[in-house]
Amino acid sequence: MQGISRRGVIGQAMAGAALANPAAAAAQAVGVKAGDLPDLTIKEVKVYVVDPGRPGTAVTNAGYARIAAVVTNSGIEGNYTLARRYWHPNWSNEGWLEFAKRALVGRSVLDLPALTSQYDPPKRRIGQSSYASAIDACLWDILGKAVGLPIYRILGAYRTRVPAYASSQHHKTVEEFEREVTQCKADGFKAYKIHPPSMPDGGSDVKLDLEVCKAVRRAAGDDFTLLMDPVGVYSRDQAMVVGRLLERLNFVAFEDPIPTTDIEGLAQLCQTLEIPVHVGEFIFSPYNYAEYIRRGAMDVVRFITDNVGGITGGMKIARMAELFGMECAPHNWGETFDHAVHFHCELAMPNNVWFEMTVPQGVGDRPYLKDRIRIAKDGYVDAPVKPGLGYEMDRAVLERMTKSVER
Repeated sequence: MQGISRRGVIGQAMAGAALANPAAAAAQAVGVKAGDLPDLTIKEVKVYVVDPGRPGTAVTNAGYARIAAVVTNSGIEGNYTLARRYWHPNWSNEGWLEFAKRALVGRSVLDLPALTSQYDPPKRRIGQSSYASAIDACLWDILGKAVGLPIYRILGAYRTRVPAYASSQHHKTVEEFEREVTQCKADGFKAYKIHPPSMPDGGSDVKLDLEVCKAVRRAAGDDFTLLMDPVGVYSRDQAMVVGRLLERLNFVAFEDPIPTTDIEGLAQLCQTLEIPVHVGEFIFSPYNYAEYIRRGAMDVVRFITDNVGGITGGMKIARMAELFGMECAPHNWGETFDHAVHFHCELAMPNNVWFEMTVPQGVGDRPYLKDRIRIAKDGYVDAPVKPGLGYEMDRAVLERMTKSVER
């Protein structure tokens, strides 16, 4: 293990304190003073550019997998992917390296809140910086490695495992969904979420979606938990039709039924439908959630860490939802690090129910990571035990796959 030796956990920091002062929370969690931590001054920021010709790599639009790396004077390195998984209004990952070098080199990981916060008015009014999420994930990874703990233990562990639902691809036919839900149920999943077929124009075929929902319910049986996520493509009227069917079929979640920008429409759906409406993946700042909650435009709160400033931003949203008595269901779809950042949030919050697992299992594996995320036989996902993000890089494999290192 890099950093100090673990001296035993003598208590867990409350999540609010961890967000305000992550370094103090990390030190407290292992019974030392913050001054006893390794030198966490940041000496270097770089990006590994991974050859896409190798099978299993996460290829971006630029043609290569890009892995962020932040290195401290004590040699601890934090990592996170820079793949273009999600659209963001400020997105330009190609500029991440220069931004991160200016913002981080010479600063300390102990200054984590100040390095990613968007609270000052000039930044707050334009939404969360897209660069902040990778910075935030790298710094939390470093902090966990410095004290030998997985991140959720620093945030304040609420649980050590979470039940998983299988999150489908956008299949093309009814039969594909029927086969998949049957297989997922046999594999031990507790629930299944439909991402209905995508049309060539990016829209939907509502009649086909209705048939998919009915077929999946028949294949899964009456007692199996089902969720639906059309990714915001319906009109208000279409969403009402689909929502009414989902209620009759006893689905438990209707996620992003219409565009997130239609707050009034979302409020109408939340008020009219009994099925909980999940919203938040396409909100791009922690400071924008309050309006949706105030106007009753979401029943369950979701977030993508890449859109809201990383783990720090995600936990702020989770705690806000908790204080309003609302469930928080983080997005969790993609490769290993993408699952990891949301999983740590889920493990640290009391108001989460599910771990969203992309299926087929293993589609998000990367050769340069030693560890895999899988469901246990009873349908739960167990917390990582390794420090930081908890899923260790295989440095020898990474070196072989790296085409170049940008500095």
